Amino acid sequence: MNESTSAAPTGTAPAATTARGATPTRRSDATRRAILEAARERFAADGYDRATIRAIAHQAKIDPSMVMRYYGNKEGLFAAAVAIDLKLPDPASLTRDEAGRALVTHFLTQWEENEVLTALLRVGVTNDAGAERMRGIFSDQLLPLARRVCPDPEQAPTRAALVSSQLLGLALTRYVLRFPPAAHLHPEEITAWLAPTVQHYLTAPHPGV
Repeated sequence: MNESTSAAPTGTAPAATTARGATPTRRSDATRRAILEAARERFAADGYDRATIRAIAHQAKIDPSMVMRYYGNKEGLFAAAVAIDLKLPDPASLTRDEAGRALVTHFLTQWEENEVLTALLRVGVTNDAGAERMRGIFSDQLLPLARRVCPDPEQAPTRAALVSSQLLGLALTRYVLRFPPAAHLHPEEITAWLAPTVQHYLTAPHPGV
């Protein structure tokens, strides 16, 4: 037998492929991506309560049983769809005086490029599950930075919450409600207005100082 057509050695069976040449793992990854993309769109458009597994599966062009297979139920699917790493700057890389500007600049970039954040915000203002998810993401990921730069680490949770109020308030008016002035401001203008407030929340020794 010609070597080029010989069978694979024992114990090294080739990976199974689909008719189009994709391995099962790649097909599974593609299916998961399709489900998550459809889920984000439906949760954003319909809210958590009205979005259905059937509608999400229809948009992803798969059987509803596949959604259940990968994510178990709607709660599990929602958690996966809005799993977000805010990719905040390393607190150790920031000086105390630049923390406010760095945060505002970073968040503007994230909101401009990541539709998942907008989807989560839409759900968060109308649904308890979305609100809880949003609280967890911002609390867990902002706290380390607040602890690093604020003068009293015990106040870090309060200061992180105040920072969140500014950033989420901006996101709501700019990306969800789309108030004309907020929606049309250049990011550099927003940073110039908002960064001093965020900086104050993070580093002022006392309110009003």
